[in-house]
This record gives sequence, structure tokens and C-alpha cells, in this order.
Amino acid sequence: MTSHFHRILQSFPKGHSLAFAYGSGVFKQVGHKSVRDNMMDFIFAVKDPLEWHQANVALNPKHYSALRYGGHHLITNIQENWGAHIYFNTLVPTHEGVMKYGVISRQSLITDLLDWETLYVAGRLHKPVYMLYQDPDDDELKNALKINLYGALHAALLMLPESFSEEQLFMMLAGLSYSGDFRMLVGEDKNKVFNIVRAQTQEFRLLYSPILSELDEYVIVDHFKGMGEQDTSPPARLYHLSMLPKKLQLMIIKEWNRDGRSRDLEDVLRAAAHDSDSADVIIKGVQEIVQKSSLTQSIKGIITAGVVKSIKYSFSKLKKMWKSLRR
Repeated sequence: MTSHFHRILQSFPKGHSLAFAYGSGVFKQVGHKSVRDNMMDFIFAVKDPLEWHQANVALNPKHYSALRYGGHHLITNIQENWGAHIYFNTLVPTHEGVMKYGVISRQSLITDLLDWETLYVAGRLHKPVYMLYQDPDDDELKNALKINLYGALHAALLMLPESFSEEQLFMMLAGLSYSGDFRMLVGEDKNKVFNIVRAQTQEFRLLYSPILSELDEYVIVDHFKGMGEQDTSPPARLYHLSMLPKKLQLMIIKEWNRDGRSRDLEDVLRAAAHDSDSADVIIKGVQEIVQKSSLTQSIKGIITAGVVKSIKYSFSKLKKMWKSLRR
């Protein structure tokens, strides 16, 4: 199954630190008969976006909209300074099927993984992906990928009760990056998170089991029984809160200080650890991050894809949504 992904990768310039495939064109999802019937999604994290786009425009000019006539400097400027710091080419025909691919700089990816600056690519990596390439010598990126998963688990546990099912945990983890995404209201399968988790339970276990084993002081998940239990005491909650990514912590401070007071991070986290309603504040913080990045990236996508491809892509999304509503 995976050999055709590697063949596709060969048709792009080198210079990436990370390349992965994801979505319904890679993994089975409930409601989809075959992965080969769906568009394949790829993301490339590249070391030098300017150099990479220059090479790719020369190699694959038809992948780009009319923006290619503005040159690789314009393309890179749009990637780096608009939306979620990622540039997508969509509805690209290949010998292996139709694909969409995003290009993000290695540094922007690391920032998103560590801080959840946009949660756009970091959120995608909360779910199983098929790694096509990862620079074996890039320890900074390797650590950032792991820290991103820790952040997701800390956030999910703060929003779950003392006892929960394994499916609830995975639904929470998978749903973080869709929370606040306006595309979930218009243009996405209404059962998307459920479809991902129900069909990929084993992949979620493989992804999160190593991290859960390192947090066994705070949470235990029994995969055989499909149930989990966690410590929900204020000290445990304070630990989870203190380990959240920086952008989410800033959102929590902002929400906590809406009464006009000016509490610092330490005071806010301590108060939140004792507040039974703090899960709502965390959810709102995640929603605000995702809402902004998903909206600005979607507007950017109309420009980078061009009008015709944007209409075709939007129509295919609406068809998916309509099918999900009829089920």
C-alpha cells in the first residue's frame, strides 16, 4: 500500500526535514469504502522554502496556480506571512491518484509543535500519520514532535473526567484541532472525528502508548478493557496545566483576566487547577487558536489554489458533508 506514497515523494525536490501522508487517502475511515478512492494528503517541512519552491516550480509548474508567474519569492512570501505559514497545492494529478500537498518551513513547524502557534500542522500530528521521511539527525524536530503529543495528552486529560473510555480519550485527542474550525460547520463530514478514531484505534494506541506509560503516575489506560482512570486532584491538574503549550497558556490567562485583574501565569494556573470549570476555559482557548488559523488559511487557499480548483475542492467537501448528514 505504501510504496506508491514513496514513488510520489520522488517527484518532488529534496531538502525536506519531514514528509508525511495523512487523511482518508492514507488511513481507513468509517464511511469510506476504499482509501484509494480519496485524495491523498501530504505535508513537507522544508529547510529552505525559497530554494524548495524555486526547484518545485521548475520541476512541477502545473501544480501551482497563476501565482507561479510571480516567482518563487512571491510564493514563499505568501507561505511564510499569511495564514498558518503553510502553502497548499491541491487537486494535483499523479500516476498514483489525485493529491494535495502543503509546504511549511522546518522552523515554522517546530514553533507550531512546541507552542501551538496555529495548531494547523501540530494538530494534524495529534492523529496517526504515515511518515515518509524524517531527518534522522534532526534531534530538535524529533523532540518537538514528541512534545506536541505530550501537549495534546495534557490538554485532553484536563477535559476528561476521572474515569473515561479509551475511545473518549482518542476522540478528545483527535478533536482538538477541529475544535473551533469553521470548516466543521460547512464543508466537512459531521462524523469526521468519530470516523477517524473508530477505524484507527490501533494506530492511536501505537502513537500514544509510549507517552501514557511515561505519565503512569497521573493516568492509567487499560487497552484490553478499553477504560482509563486519572488523578484529577488539584496537584495533578496543576501539573497538566503547567505542561500545556505556550499559546494555549496565554489564552487561558486572557480568559481568566477578563474581569479586569492582571494575574500572572503562576496565579492563573494555580486557580485553574482548583476550578472544576477550567476545562471550559481550555476548550475555549483551543477553539480561538484553531478558529483564527483555519479561517485565514482557508482564505489563503482560495488564492493559492486559484478560482477553478477552489470551487472543485469546495464542492467535493460539500458532497462529503451532505453524505454524512444523510447517514
